[in-house]
Amino acid sequence: MIKLAIIVGSTRKGRFAPVVANWFADQAKQRDDLAVDVLDLDDLDLPDRLHGFGEDPAPEVARVSPRLAEADAFVVVTPEYNHSFPAPLKSAIDWHFTEWQAKPVGFVSYGGVGGGLRAVEQLRQVFAELHAVTVRDTVSFHGAWTRFDEAGDPVEAEQVNKAATTVLDQLVWWGTALKEARAKRPYGA
Repeated sequence: MIKLAIIVGSTRKGRFAPVVANWFADQAKQRDDLAVDVLDLDDLDLPDRLHGFGEDPAPEVARVSPRLAEADAFVVVTPEYNHSFPAPLKSAIDWHFTEWQAKPVGFVSYGGVGGGLRAVEQLRQVFAELHAVTVRDTVSFHGAWTRFDEAGDPVEAEQVNKAATTVLDQLVWWGTALKEARAKRPYGA
């Protein structure tokens, strides 16, 4: 069983993130090889200012850190804001370091014409610096607001469900391989 943490990266008022994240979490929860934990940044109230080196993190951070540490794999659900990802997502990532190491990260993105893919490409660089492994495939919704019906279901369900399965399959493979490797030989950066 792989513990998958799904991180909802938008905190913007009136955000579309819950629609996309709920659909993806439902896809992941249908699998018997995953235990899913959804971390919605809008609910976590993480501070936007990092603490100094050697200082204890804020209580909000201390509550999130064990959930990330327990995860074997991650999925980041992100919109694209100004050709990048949201600032609260960057802060949430930066509050942690060892929690990401030697673990796979997948992406579900959404937005306008770019579908959030520019945000994903930047996130790949951030996670590489944190010694995480990003999986190749993504799920991307171009013109996301027209890609879901009023019930929050994708209008092209077969196509996007298949894409979600591909990402989840890759995360399970990498998650299993890296979990076994970390158990055999702890990762040291």
